[in-house]
Amino acid sequence: MPLNNAPKILRGAFVEYGLSLPPLFVVFQYNPLELSRNRSLAFRPPNDTAGGGSDDEDGSSMFRWFREPKTLRKYHHEKSDLSDIQKGQKVTFEEESIRFDIRLDATDDLENGNVIAATFGVLPQLSTLELMVYPKQESLIGAALGSLLGSPGGFSFTKGENPPLVLFILGHKRVLPVNINSLSITETEFSTLLDPVRATVAVDLTVIEGGNPLFTYSKIAKEVSSVLNLANIADIANVVVPG
Repeated sequence: MPLNNAPKILRGAFVEYGLSLPPLFVVFQYNPLELSRNRSLAFRPPNDTAGGGSDDEDGSSMFRWFREPKTLRKYHHEKSDLSDIQKGQKVTFEEESIRFDIRLDATDDLENGNVIAATFGVLPQLSTLELMVYPKQESLIGAALGSLLGSPGGFSFTKGENPPLVLFILGHKRVLPVNINSLSITETEFSTLLDPVRATVAVDLTVIEGGNPLFTYSKIAKEVSSVLNLANIADIANVVVPG
């Protein structure tokens, strides 16, 4: 009997960070067909020239606010050394944004006799995604379970005025804490009980960067991948770089 050597395909997921009731997670039924990532940077002249021109050469700044503000382009024209420009110009970094569609389809589960799919379609997955943007303290089930289990010391599984913190997991190299900026849900087919059988959810995320360990892990993975690109260093010979 031949062995199945097909590689296991990992699936992406949203998983709530931290302990809460009920726990929130959605494993993607289908991995995204495409994923859009964006990071915006805003450049400006150095602080001593931004907004009102530079000081006079003798150090006087009495009339600098009456002069025409210096633009980034004007600052570049004043410099001929690219190293000076790189060191001098200021930049504001925006956190990375990610957009993609999540596709949900209960057709296969219906054919396989899945009772939940037959009764609710893809409503359980959609409902979980929607709860990921609600404040945790609004969870009625979580509050009831917390009361049932007791909350010593005032601890509550549902405490928090903000939505849950969600991890966007896509393979081994991307485990990113994110804020969900928006969910746009399109339901396309319905059961006899009018529960959605197929749906597409467009999500817009912002990556939570900084020193948190999960972002650091993903950033290290990206830097390691960049080092692997050195294998292509011979390609530089095919690039014309002016002296």
